[in-house]
Amino acid sequence: MAVFSKQVKKLIIGVMKALDIYSIYLLRVGGVPREDGWFRSFREERSVDLDGNPIPWLTYPAIAFIARRIRPDMSVFEYGCGSSTLWWAQRVKEVVACEHDREWYRSVVTKVPDNATVHHVPLEYGGEYCHKVSATGKKFDIVVVDGRDRVNCVRNAVGSLAPGGVFIWDNSDREEYREGYQLLFDQGFKKIEFTGMIPIMSCRSETGIFYRQENCLGI
Repeated sequence: MAVFSKQVKKLIIGVMKALDIYSIYLLRVGGVPREDGWFRSFREERSVDLDGNPIPWLTYPAIAFIARRIRPDMSVFEYGCGSSTLWWAQRVKEVVACEHDREWYRSVVTKVPDNATVHHVPLEYGGEYCHKVSATGKKFDIVVVDGRDRVNCVRNAVGSLAPGGVFIWDNSDREEYREGYQLLFDQGFKKIEFTGMIPIMSCRSETGIFYRQENCLGI
């Protein structure tokens, strides 16, 4: 019986290889995408890890890098809110987020803990939305750029960075934001890219961290 079972298993594996699905099976049962929770996020269409906990909608390499370097005393401002807001709130002292979509704002604001504040600001390019970070009157260790009007958001956020503050810019490979990248380069920032898969989707993306020589992430 054992020999028969081995033969059946070998036959099944052979068929799966012939159909080019055996590699997918291995990734599904024990590969890195499963460990990261990608299959669950894809199935549920939510940015979550293997256990269903919220994670940022950034590339997995960026999430891993950031998670090892942030501290409980840090403050974060986000353009765009969601699972990332909940993730940050579990790890830093304060999170402030700005969201333009009213329905999405309503779905997120009821879930955030006391150390997170989410503001709904209607989108007007060059308007109140991109100025929200400076309107807080606070300095932030990290500014996450993952919303709309990103170039103007960065332009108005440089003065709101604490000493050693950094920008985390999602989709930092998009040519449409080049003016914003150059604005930061001109002010002494460097960029480190984290390319790879992201939750929910099957495409490759890039998350960039813009930092100066003295920075809070120890880059």
